[in-house]
Amino acid sequence: MTKKIFIEGMSCNHCVRHVQEALQELSAVKEVSVNLNEKHALVHLNGDVEDSALKNAIEDAGYDVVSIVNV
Repeated sequence: MTKKIFIEGMSCNHCVRHVQEALQELSAVKEVSVNLNEKHALVHLNGDVEDSALKNAIEDAGYDVVSIVNV
């Protein structure tokens, strides 16, 4: 399963790394790709993860989640 998370508040590659690291700490996350210009992250999962867990990980890192969609 893949989810696309739209994120506000990222302004540099340091922000991208923060978001990647926050999402990779979740056990079911297999791969994360963050696009700074398009303000989203693609998260490939190898199990079920609640959208709220994804949102909390990003918001705990200091960024705002606008929406999460299944891809």
